[in-house]
Amino acid sequence: MTPEELFKDGFDRYQAGEAPKDLIPVFKEVCLKAPKNGNAWASLAWLYLLEDKPSSAQKAAKTAVKLNPHDPQARINLAIAILDLKEKGVRPHVEVTQQLLMASDELLEEVKKNFEDGLTRKPDWKSLTRVQQWLFEP
Repeated sequence: MTPEELFKDGFDRYQAGEAPKDLIPVFKEVCLKAPKNGNAWASLAWLYLLEDKPSSAQKAAKTAVKLNPHDPQARINLAIAILDLKEKGVRPHVEVTQQLLMASDELLEEVKKNFEDGLTRKPDWKSLTRVQQWLFEP
């Protein structure tokens, strides 16, 4: 399978409700085979966050942001990981994300769906809720 096919397969399995812990190896393989695929790194970070692995999530999210600084989801994932690790440095990622979302209704809708998905899979996700409030509440 090509990295693209593997990514699509993993994404489809995630959408179908497969457990994040079962999908982490799939996305790790995509990142290994296609190390410059920012979306794969952002997806891996999200799966780590869902599995309460903020250190691994932070590493993957940093790579995603480095590869694609204009991906709001990569920055959101990094902000959540930083919060979960109780480190400093969340604000710049939230501010850049706000600017990116103001520039694109399409990205805004996608990010809102991701927040809903995250809270469906992990209802008491405090750091996700905080980032969501920072982004969408005046």
